[in-house]
Amino acid sequence: MTPSDRRILLVVHARRDDTVQAAERIISAVLTAGAVPVVSAEDRPELAERLSLEGVATLGAEVGIDEVELAIVLGGDGTILRAAEMVRGSTAPILGINMGHVGFLAEIERDDMDDAVRRVIARDYTVEERLALAVKIQDADDRVIYETWALNEATVEKASRERMLEVVMAVDGRPLSSFGCDGVVIATPTGSTAYNFSAGGPVVWPTVEAIAVVPLSAHALFARPLVVGPDASVAVEVLERTSGSGILWCDGRRSHDLPPGARVVVRRSSRPVRLARLHPAAFTERLVRKFRLPVTGWRGTAGGVS
Repeated sequence: MTPSDRRILLVVHARRDDTVQAAERIISAVLTAGAVPVVSAEDRPELAERLSLEGVATLGAEVGIDEVELAIVLGGDGTILRAAEMVRGSTAPILGINMGHVGFLAEIERDDMDDAVRRVIARDYTVEERLALAVKIQDADDRVIYETWALNEATVEKASRERMLEVVMAVDGRPLSSFGCDGVVIATPTGSTAYNFSAGGPVVWPTVEAIAVVPLSAHALFARPLVVGPDASVAVEVLERTSGSGILWCDGRRSHDLPPGARVVVRRSSRPVRLARLHPAAFTERLVRKFRLPVTGWRGTAGGVS
């Protein structure tokens, strides 16, 4: 493959000055290397108002997603989730450069951006596959009325603030418990530091293949966070007797209404999300850095292992 055959997608939070400036530097570096930078049709109009897009192709118009080698993402976790949506169905990995705050999905901070682009051009990175969720909704007659996926979480929530959802939850086709609640979060290890974390669920290391299930404000004795196997099927049904309706949200980006009687079934997707990694940093270090956890007083290595 010649350099001109290489297509590198750039996904940008185009309303921030620092992000647009970073995009300009990356576009220049990709063009200098002889590769083709690509932007989405959604991002192009706003970027075109701020910088020159000469030599930059448009995703979907001039370049198909299956031609993209890698996606470089400038922004926070929300922008990375948007990029994951764009490359879904392809083999292109995602390299996140954190331009936001916590940025748990990002691989590097903005200060390391130039080195990151150099390594992308040299293909000096590894690819880490993250468990994703396949999500479907069945109506009261068991007909599938909606299907989607999630990298972080699928959440069944009440649609009205003043109404509580009445749900029954099942694992692997067997009913587990019924209760009133504000909702249920079903999260991947990647999403365990997102909504799941805020809801009181466990932090799950990315190397652990599992699915976390966390009821929200449940009125029941047995409504604690659960961790089930990666191949388990988790179902949440909105009971007919519920006084309100629900809504399904996936990664905070895709939603669908849930009338009484609807059932949401979540299981592992056959397609993982691929993340490009430049540094083999331990997840513990990422937790400490992102959450600014206090570690003063630690004496050093444990068991002679660094």
